[in-house]
Amino acid sequence: MALMTIFSTPKPFDDPFIATIQRNAIQSWLQLGPEVEVFLIGDEVGLAEVAKEFRIHHIREVERNQWGTPLVRSLFHQARMASARPILAPVNADIILMPDFLKATRLVSHQYSSFLIVGRRWGLDIDQPLDFSPGWDDRLRADVRLMGQIHPIFSIDYFIFNRYQYQDMPEFVIGRPQWDNWMIYHARQRGWPVVEVTPAVMVVHQNHDYRHLPGGQPPHGLEEGRKNRRLAGGERTKYTILDANRILKGGRIRNQPISVERILRAVERWLMKRNFLGIEWRLIKPVRQLRRSVGEQLPEGWVAGGLRKKSDEKTSASEDK
Repeated sequence: MALMTIFSTPKPFDDPFIATIQRNAIQSWLQLGPEVEVFLIGDEVGLAEVAKEFRIHHIREVERNQWGTPLVRSLFHQARMASARPILAPVNADIILMPDFLKATRLVSHQYSSFLIVGRRWGLDIDQPLDFSPGWDDRLRADVRLMGQIHPIFSIDYFIFNRYQYQDMPEFVIGRPQWDNWMIYHARQRGWPVVEVTPAVMVVHQNHDYRHLPGGQPPHGLEEGRKNRRLAGGERTKYTILDANRILKGGRIRNQPISVERILRAVERWLMKRNFLGIEWRLIKPVRQLRRSVGEQLPEGWVAGGLRKKSDEKTSASEDK
């Protein structure tokens, strides 16, 4: 049965490391079988050749901003127009998916007509082509459990939703901050269930640096990043996986369990909807600090985006243990 279209706009394939992790990701998506089709969108260097090699759909045309960065709404539109499948899943091109991704999608989509599926990712250093012979996913899971690191609630690299959702959105650009936060905010505002699938789905992020951006720095300080934040509506719409109101665990979808962290986050959300002449932000700050103190702490040595550590840093870390 035709179920899902996974689509992505990869970076250029002219850097050997970036090419390797993107090829790994794409091949993992193809391993999901005939229920899934894959679209690659854009005209970046090497993209047409990779699409031809793996015999997958390639859409060249995409609307871009003045800096040449693709618009998210154009990516969504192109995928929607080219695909007849009922479910769409934009996925970052460094993300490895395994069969549990498809299983979770089936379960949620059978229960809800409108929904948003999100989940946390596991970071792993990978710089070689993966072996996709039988048992590849079991081998990868073992590596993740041994050497991987689960990334924080604000690291969001994939979404799954019904094709009729998200037909209108601001002019966000891909790969820059807060459009992903807005996706969760928008779903909650519309009353769609936001289902976290972290306990049921292992998604692997191949750690990388930001060599493709000016100065090799994360995108938060770029003008494109600042514009995305303005378009999203600033802090009021900065939702994360913590704001998912359902969870898939043990084969069942349930309400998120009550915790001090979630209660404090609910207080934050309530205050953000108020207009107390700016006083609400004075109240939000201590609530947020308390929520972060009782919540899960950032992994030791965390760097934005789960960047690969230099070999000497790895050596020092192992010597300190």
